[in-house]
Amino acid sequence: MRLKFNNPNLKPTRQELRNKMTQAEVLLWGKIRDKKLLGYKFRRQYSVGPFILDFYCPKLKLAIELDGSQHAQEEQERYDEGRTNYLNDRDIIVIRYWNNEIIEDIENVYLDIINKIEDLK
Repeated sequence: MRLKFNNPNLKPTRQELRNKMTQAEVLLWGKIRDKKLLGYKFRRQYSVGPFILDFYCPKLKLAIELDGSQHAQEEQERYDEGRTNYLNDRDIIVIRYWNNEIIEDIENVYLDIINKIEDLK
């Protein structure tokens, strides 16, 4: 089975998520949009298979996921782990940050993403 990117069936959900971005998503998007991150193009609310990723760089096969407090719950942690495994099995690297990390220290998160991209090269 071929992996679907930006599945048309998920388009309404992707659009809704783009229109209702969290504060953390807005802050990070401002730092990475328009190839501001080392010249790499990131897309927001991009679907890979059955999942919608917060941010995705196709060239690097890198997903950036932002997690709110609900992701600390055991059931959500298991779901996130399965989702990450699904993406990793398809050679997509997933990095995660807590929303409060973005809100409280966007510059350090930005530098951390740069370091992780440099490690990928």
